[in-house]
Amino acid sequence: MAAKPPSDELEKLSVSNGANGNGKAAAAAANGSKDGDAAEHSGDDSDDDADDQTAEPAPGAAKKKKNKKKKPKKKKKAPTAQTDPPSVLISQLFPNNTYPKGEEVEYKDENLYRTTNEEKRHLDNLNSEFLTDYRHAAETHRQVRQWAQKNIKPGQTLTEIAEGIEDSIRRLVGHDGLAEGDAKIAGVGFPTGVNLDHIAAHYTPNAGNKTVLQQSNVMKVDIGVHVNGKIVDSAFTIAFDPMYDNLLAAVKDATNTGVREAGIDVRLGELGGYIQETMESYECEINGTTYPIKSIRNLTGHTILPYSIHGTKSVPIVKSADNTKMEEGDVFAIETFGSTGNGYVHDEGEVSHYALRSDAPKVDLRLSSAKSLLNVIKKNFGTIPFARRYLDRLGQEKYLLGLNNLVQTGIVEDYPPLLDKKGSYTAQFEHTILLRPTVKEVISRGDDY
Repeated sequence: MAAKPPSDELEKLSVSNGANGNGKAAAAAANGSKDGDAAEHSGDDSDDDADDQTAEPAPGAAKKKKNKKKKPKKKKKAPTAQTDPPSVLISQLFPNNTYPKGEEVEYKDENLYRTTNEEKRHLDNLNSEFLTDYRHAAETHRQVRQWAQKNIKPGQTLTEIAEGIEDSIRRLVGHDGLAEGDAKIAGVGFPTGVNLDHIAAHYTPNAGNKTVLQQSNVMKVDIGVHVNGKIVDSAFTIAFDPMYDNLLAAVKDATNTGVREAGIDVRLGELGGYIQETMESYECEINGTTYPIKSIRNLTGHTILPYSIHGTKSVPIVKSADNTKMEEGDVFAIETFGSTGNGYVHDEGEVSHYALRSDAPKVDLRLSSAKSLLNVIKKNFGTIPFARRYLDRLGQEKYLLGLNNLVQTGIVEDYPPLLDKKGSYTAQFEHTILLRPTVKEVISRGDDY
């Protein structure tokens, strides 16, 4: 009887998206089966000493080869560590939706009861799919940004840095964003900001940009990751010269103050005051001149809604009269910006960030290029912000006229770079927090910041 050949057993590994379980299949592992043992035949010495001859094989007889025993093939073990650069699915490293929690912080004072209240615990348990998606996105963010922090070096182009981050995100969530609608399942939450020196926000390179990171630069790296529209928004600042250390320390401390003081029923104007007090207690000496660190007063944090990076509430980073309260269920991006300049930014430079407005007016578009581009944007991004580079990688060409028309008609919003005065330096740190019914979860917290 012939032995059965080895049979392959397909092990499917998919990216979780809550109940839908969307994702990519991973490689198959094989179980080997043994062939039957074949008898080994060898010539024996003759017992006939008189003839003293050995038996010869018959003429024309074929010599039999030894059949080697086949070892069973071992199943491929699932990876337990991330690669460099990151390429292993987060869902593979944390199977069955066991993604790490963020930093959980109990509420204070009159909201302390929430930690053990049965009704609040029940409400929290109803949000399991929401939390799974957010923790999936957050772990992706942590692993990608920690790789970026180790690998960003002077001499790299901003395009290399931004695309290295974005490609890593796509690999880790298992969605490359090239098939129609794929980027709406999971992937980049907004264009990666690589903002140098006095540029505080909303800068990512367009095609053909040759800007190179220098030893003297202060770069804000703003990264977004989403899974099923749950966007994690978190940023850090990198500098290679220690004379900027106090600037970075001021902004990191201010952000941590905002995270610490945030909570249900906290008034946003008061929270801005705590952030400003911390930020402006620092100063920084740069090339022999001492600069007070100022909060950039016309930049704010914000709520995050599903598939929408900017919600309806803003978190000022200076004291204000805003009495709006933080509420149960809110998701906030607590981000602070410090500057050695005016502490005030303005729009300037070539636009790279865009987003379809959720409240876009119904307009009869007469430009055919605008109509076709709008269709591409709706199908591939929805209201998730995108960069021109994302249109390029989808194969779109000569789209600028149509894109500008969509901006002019109010269907698409553009986000120009935001700059303080030339010669100044700015820094940013940011975390995403979930105001859950029972606890505050700093979903993006990591060992790095």
